[in-house]
Amino acid sequence: MAILTILFYILIFPGLLFCVAVGLLFAGIDRKLVARMQGRVGPPVTQPLYDFFKLIGKETIIPAAANKKVFLAAPVVGLVSLVTIALFIPIKLFMPFNGMMDVVVILYLLCIPSLCLIVGGAASGSPFAGVGISREMVAIIAYELPLAIILLTAGKLAGLGEVTFSFADIELYQAYFGPNLLHWSMLPAAVAMLLVIPCEVGAHPFDIAEAETEICEGPLCEYSGRPLAVFKLNTALKTFIMPALFTALFLGGMGTGMLWLDVLIFLAECVAVMFVSMTLPHAICARLKVEQVFKFYWTIVTGLAICSFVLVWLGV
Repeated sequence: MAILTILFYILIFPGLLFCVAVGLLFAGIDRKLVARMQGRVGPPVTQPLYDFFKLIGKETIIPAAANKKVFLAAPVVGLVSLVTIALFIPIKLFMPFNGMMDVVVILYLLCIPSLCLIVGGAASGSPFAGVGISREMVAIIAYELPLAIILLTAGKLAGLGEVTFSFADIELYQAYFGPNLLHWSMLPAAVAMLLVIPCEVGAHPFDIAEAETEICEGPLCEYSGRPLAVFKLNTALKTFIMPALFTALFLGGMGTGMLWLDVLIFLAECVAVMFVSMTLPHAICARLKVEQVFKFYWTIVTGLAICSFVLVWLGV
């Protein structure tokens, strides 16, 4: 593959520039829809972009007790991991790096932004950050198990008797047999994935780690300026990447043959997934307590994922 082509994929599409633009757009759409559902006018859709550039122009204050290198590096490492994930999520059958990554690696990479939030908060030396760190760890423990089972279930269905961890195989299976969402044995896994998305993103009502009104944004309480802008950008990227992962797993398959049209269809499906999984709960639900989040994911969500896995394993 030509070097220029690789750089285009990494820096422009479907990499950095595309992810940043779409992530900030999705974050703005989510805020606007929530406001409308609550009877408010809400900010413009472009508000997250304005907020990002405003933070870029602010002074970066580093606490005296902070580990400076870790404090500044944490948000950047999280951003790199999220852009890397976006490179390997198929847009219909468009996979620029086909065969170079599987769903297990994506599962690992999804942990890195959360771990960066934990490490960055710990490096700040703030007691408020310590509370947020413990809450973020609870969230990771809560949603990682059902997410792993969901990915395993999709791999089992696409493996036709075996278990495949190749995203390319999962997409090709959907191209031949239709989207996984149309297989009734995958419906519990799809519901579980919709419930995993807001906790992975850290969206209300699962924003237990930052919880602005309770612990002053938790791990981010000492962040300002450019590092805070990058952390906010990471959240916006997750707002796009997690619905994109759902779309690839459950709504993938044969495209139209025109990349620009496939991209538009893919983004429309991602917006629909974001609305169901993030916007709707945000508008109608109160923030859950830490113990409620843990119990909810280890009982209901994990139960749905296991149910789907058993049905697929039995070939029902």
